[in-house]
Amino acid sequence: MTAASQILPIHVCVTFGTRPEAIKLAPVIRFLAQSQDFKTTIILTGQHQEMVAQVMNLFELQADYDLAIMQPKQSLTQITCGSLVGLEQLFLQIKPQIVLVQGDTTTAFAAALAAFYQRIPVGHVEAGLRTDDLFNPYPEEGNRRLVSQIAQLHFAPTSMAVENLRASGVKEGIHNTGNTVIDALLHVSSRSPVCDVAGLDWSAYRVILATVHRRENWGKPLEQIAQAWLEILDRFPDVALVLPMHLNPVVRQPLQALLGSHPRIFLAEPFSYEQLVGAMRLCYLIMTDSGGLQEEAPSLGKPVLVLRSNTERPEAIAAGTAKLVGTETKGIVEMTTAVLSDRAIYQSMANVANPFGDGRSSQRIANIIRAYFKVGS
Repeated sequence: MTAASQILPIHVCVTFGTRPEAIKLAPVIRFLAQSQDFKTTIILTGQHQEMVAQVMNLFELQADYDLAIMQPKQSLTQITCGSLVGLEQLFLQIKPQIVLVQGDTTTAFAAALAAFYQRIPVGHVEAGLRTDDLFNPYPEEGNRRLVSQIAQLHFAPTSMAVENLRASGVKEGIHNTGNTVIDALLHVSSRSPVCDVAGLDWSAYRVILATVHRRENWGKPLEQIAQAWLEILDRFPDVALVLPMHLNPVVRQPLQALLGSHPRIFLAEPFSYEQLVGAMRLCYLIMTDSGGLQEEAPSLGKPVLVLRSNTERPEAIAAGTAKLVGTETKGIVEMTTAVLSDRAIYQSMANVANPFGDGRSSQRIANIIRAYFKVGS
């Protein structure tokens, strides 16, 4: 499907609600703003209020509208319904010609559905990720599959994501753009950011940067991961661990109880994106259940051990920049020991070209939108 020829500027509405979405859409917004071909409207749903504000400040962006939907202990249904109602009203008011959503959050699904209900074309940034397990991760796998069925433009980060889209029945509008997170990472990294953690001398240790927060790792898996970290530090006196903790008490409280007294474990408040990039630059190794870190780390030459049983980013595994270690203590300890003990294994993971992008994804997305609206053709 191709839109009719369009009088400029093309009105692009970018909708997001969480920090990962903000990070990956910020370079797209900045690139669109540089061209007179586009009028850009930014709508926040408010799913992550404070953390999104940090990213907006970092990239010097200003939201046009904020639905501020979040309430304590809000369910997925409430997030979806609140977003749908608020976005319907705004889309009717501002009449965008295309709505951009990112990834697999509940905000992304709700925004795509709201646009579909108004017959507004949807562009899906980071389209085509799949684990082929509907409930792992939950609800992300379901969200991204659903968005793929109603989007017109699919900005796939890799060739594997392109094939996933085709296999799911998507026939048109697929484009391999690379991942916009690399655009964001290189922009911030060029500023040589640092990350100060109270009591930690980064040069005194080989520092593991760790993050864990995913819903499927709550409970026993989280306890097993924490136990693995304790055993790793017991084996390697020259290793320290930095863990910026998620705000959710379901994650935070067990980690504080299990790890809070260890002298080489540094529990920190959530990092801003700039601090996170600084920490990635300074650390020796990354252990995470985050998808974004799997994509970013190769650009900084950092091996990644993925604290999950599967990943929707198998390109990192195939390229050798990351290894799946699961959530059982024994497996985590064994693989981490191998990477920390064997320099050849470490170097084989650190010295690999990033399979997720080259920092020019935003430019490609802008050009594709122009072509869709037959601008310059």
